[in-house]
Amino acid sequence: MFTIKKSLGQHFLHDENICRKIIAALRKSPFDQLLEVGPGTGALTKYLLEMEHIDFKAVEIDKDKIRFLLNQYPSLYNKLLENDFLEMEKPFAGKFTIVGNFPYNISSQIVFKVIDWKENVEGMIGMFQKEVALRIAAKHGNKAYGVISVLVQAFFQVEFLFEVSEKSFMPPPKIKSAVIRLSPRVEDLKVKEERKFFVLVKTAFNQRRKTLRNAVRSLFDELILQDEIFNKRAEQLSVEEFAMLTFKMKE
Repeated sequence: MFTIKKSLGQHFLHDENICRKIIAALRKSPFDQLLEVGPGTGALTKYLLEMEHIDFKAVEIDKDKIRFLLNQYPSLYNKLLENDFLEMEKPFAGKFTIVGNFPYNISSQIVFKVIDWKENVEGMIGMFQKEVALRIAAKHGNKAYGVISVLVQAFFQVEFLFEVSEKSFMPPPKIKSAVIRLSPRVEDLKVKEERKFFVLVKTAFNQRRKTLRNAVRSLFDELILQDEIFNKRAEQLSVEEFAMLTFKMKE
């Protein structure tokens, strides 16, 4: 038996059809090392353990779920890490893939952790609150487009895979979910400095209703600010345009 902890944002996937769809999506790209984030009650884990020739690990912070998982799936011994994903070190040397039904209350933080590990993450299949998934996948000009859209798409291609009903979980959340795929960009984004890029994007969207000229005035010389691009608002700029502007920022 196990308990459901609201404090950890736990909604356990139990729909076998959805589990199989996630596994099918995962198998479309080759990988040798795989990390499952938040296995919970093992809905996906039982399928992941069946994959051959894969170095598999799972990370879980809830001691109750760890006891349950080890009891249900003895083959998880030495594969199950008791840790906080947001605090842990990289679980593998070299490239690895991430999969998970992510807790809604920390899903954005999980995405930023993946960005931190971008040099090693060769792919991710993740379940998110649908609203968050749409924000991550949103293109410029869309109201959902924001900081997380730009920062993720600067390093990854985003594919919205499918929506998931509330009924697929226990307990059912009050909102719909969705599964997305992240894959490394085919061509690296050219930025002057990654730090400048992050500062620019966050500053621009901090006052997203203002024109870029007013929102990011402190980051550019007055002469540069006369460019027509600064007449736009943050949500109107593509990821590539944000990257281009890093070369014009103050030193």
